[in-house]
Amino acid sequence: MDKKPSPKKAPDFCSLRYGLALFMHFSNFTMITQRVSLSIAIIAMVNSTQPHGLANTSTEGPLPDTLTDPSRPIKEFNTAEASVYEWSPETQGIIFSSINYGIIVTLIPSGYLAGIFGAKQMLGAGLLASSLLTLFTPLAADFGVILVIVIRTIQGMAQGMAWTGQFTIWAKWAPPLERSKLTSIAGSGVAFGSFIILCVGGLISQALGWPFIFYIFGGIGCVCCLLWFTVIYDDPMHHPCISVQEREHIVASLAHQSSSRRRSVPIKAMARCLPLWAIFTGFFSHFWLCTIIITYLPTYISSVLHVNIRDSGVLSSLPFIAASSCTILGGQLADFLLSRNLLRLITVRKLFSSLGLLLPSLCAVALPFVASSYVTTIILLILIPGTSNLCDSGFIVNTLDVAPRYASFLMGISRGFGLIAGIISSTATGFLISQDSVSGWRNVFFLSAAVNMFGMFFYITFGQAEIQDWAKEKTITRL
Repeated sequence: MDKKPSPKKAPDFCSLRYGLALFMHFSNFTMITQRVSLSIAIIAMVNSTQPHGLANTSTEGPLPDTLTDPSRPIKEFNTAEASVYEWSPETQGIIFSSINYGIIVTLIPSGYLAGIFGAKQMLGAGLLASSLLTLFTPLAADFGVILVIVIRTIQGMAQGMAWTGQFTIWAKWAPPLERSKLTSIAGSGVAFGSFIILCVGGLISQALGWPFIFYIFGGIGCVCCLLWFTVIYDDPMHHPCISVQEREHIVASLAHQSSSRRRSVPIKAMARCLPLWAIFTGFFSHFWLCTIIITYLPTYISSVLHVNIRDSGVLSSLPFIAASSCTILGGQLADFLLSRNLLRLITVRKLFSSLGLLLPSLCAVALPFVASSYVTTIILLILIPGTSNLCDSGFIVNTLDVAPRYASFLMGISRGFGLIAGIISSTATGFLISQDSVSGWRNVFFLSAAVNMFGMFFYITFGQAEIQDWAKEKTITRL
C-alpha cells in the first residue's frame, strides 16, 4: 500500500489531484479577497483619503468632528465612489469581526452535511453566495453600518459552508503521504489572495474608487463558481477525466480508511479526546494573531508608518507573498520528511506547529520596539504571516490524521475555535488602539504572543497523529 506512491505513481503535477489542489487554491484566493476587501477599502471609506477625481472631490473632512455641512449631501447623493462614513475604531472592529460570527454559525452543520451529501454543492453554493454579497457591500454601506454588519455576517455563513467542505474532498482525494503537500497548495490561496487584494486594492481605490474593489473581486468569485460546478467532483471514483493509474493509486493509498456513510457522530468520545482539544487550541492561537494581521495590517501600516492608501496596500501585501511561499514550501518539506522516514508523523506535526506559533510570536513582541525603523518594521511584518503559515503542515491538517472519517466535521469545529479567537481579537484590537495608539498596539502584540505560546505548549503536550479508536469504522457499525 505504501510502496506504490514512490516510483510508479501518476506524475504529481500532471495529475488530477494536483489540478484539484490548484483549483481549490483559486477558490480560497477568491474567498479571502472578498473577505479582506473591506480591510483595504475602509481606509478610504472612513478617512477620506480618496484622490481628487471627478466623483471624489467631495471627501474633504477626514474625521467625524471635522466633517462640514457641504460634505454631507455628497456623502448621501454621490455614493458611487466617494462616500465617507463616520465609523469609530470600535465600530470598525465590530464590522471586521462580524464575518466571523456568520462563519461560526455554519461551520459545524455544514461540515457534517458536507460529509453526508458531498462537499461540491456546499462549497460551490457558499462561494456563489459570498460573491453576490461582496457585490452588494458598497450599496449596503450607504444604508448604514447595521446593514453592513448584517451583510458581512451572512457572507460569513456562506464562506463557512465553503471552508469546511474542502476537507471532505481531501479525505477522498489526498493520499496520506501527500496530504501536507496538497492541502498546503490549496491553502496557500489564502495568503496569495491576501497579497493580491492588499497589493492592488489601494490602486483600484485610487484609480476607480473604493466600491470597485468589491465589484471586481465579487465578479471574479461568480466566474469561479461556474467553473467549480463544471469541473469538480466529490471523489476520484466518479470523475470522468481521471486516469486509471491515478484512481488506483488514490484508492489503494486510502484503503485503510472507512468509506461507509456515517449517520452518527461520536460527540462524547470527541469531547473527551485531548488530541482533538490540542488541535482546537492550536487553531484558536493561530487565528488570534492571523486575524489581527489580515484585518488590521493596512490600518497599522497607515497609522504607524504614515503612508497613503496606495502605499499602505502595497506594503500590506508583502507579508502574504511570503506566507504563500512558506505554506507551499512547508508542505513540501513536511511530506519530504515523512516520505524519507526521517521523522515520525507526530514529530513533523509538532515541529511545524511549534515553528508556526513561536516564530511569529517573537516577531510580534519585537514590533513595538522597532516602530521607528521603517525597514525593520516591514521585515517583521513580512515574517509574521510567513512563519505563521508553517502551521498548515502541523495541527491544521492534523484532523485528517486522527479522524479522517470526520475530517470535515472536525475542521468545522476547529475553524469555529479559530473564528471565536478572530472575533475576540478583532474586537479587542479595535478597543485597545482606540484608547491609545502606541500602547494599544503594544498590548495587542504582547497579548497575541501569550495566546500563541499557550497554544504551542498545549499542542506539544497532548497532540497525536494516530487514528483515534472512536474514528475507526468498527465503532460506527452498530448503526
